[in-house]
Amino acid sequence: MHYDRVIEGIFISRPNRFISVCQVGNETVTVHVKNTGRCKEILIPGARVILSDSGNPDRKTRYDLIAAYKGDILINIDSQAPNKAFQEFIPISGLFGKNPEVHPEYTHGDSRFDFHIKDGERSIFVEVKGVTLENDGICSFPDAPTERGVKHLRGLMKAIKEGYECYAAFVVQMKPMKVFTPNYATHEEFGKVLEEAEKAGVKILVYDCLVTPDSMTVDAPIPHEFR
Repeated sequence: MHYDRVIEGIFISRPNRFISVCQVGNETVTVHVKNTGRCKEILIPGARVILSDSGNPDRKTRYDLIAAYKGDILINIDSQAPNKAFQEFIPISGLFGKNPEVHPEYTHGDSRFDFHIKDGERSIFVEVKGVTLENDGICSFPDAPTERGVKHLRGLMKAIKEGYECYAAFVVQMKPMKVFTPNYATHEEFGKVLEEAEKAGVKILVYDCLVTPDSMTVDAPIPHEFR
């Protein structure tokens, strides 16, 4: 996936989940943060950040904060990027057949999955989660409790019983990473349910991404571990 216009800035503060204050050149601007998660390990005062320019000077917040540097690692924090990048990845991944038919945002029963994929007789549900939390090469999810995430996993387990092929896909919005693990310390239930899901037949995919200031591309698989 690609952003049309980007500019580098310096992060100053985050008054609330939706906006932050950044320095762009000699100007202090209020920008929209494209991630309502905490991102407290990434968005620290003085951090170099990447802003996407809407091209609309009349918009209340002209810029969107889409990525930030943590040391030498550029982390994309745009919460919409994982689904967009994964959708581009589906037909070239080799995981879902040669000519998969892709239906985003698919409702099945009381669940709404990110993707329904058809390939011949295969009927597949995929739920995508973006990963921005890392520590010394170990990436983890979630960075805040997510009852919604637990519900999605339970929905995948239910679909497995109904005969569907199901995947929980974790798109790591950076590289390089050594391993992925659930963030038990933040939401133990999610970690336990992810373990249950794998035992029930849900396939877990974890892929890192090539991230540049103006793009993010799903790249290589990385292993996952449970505690």
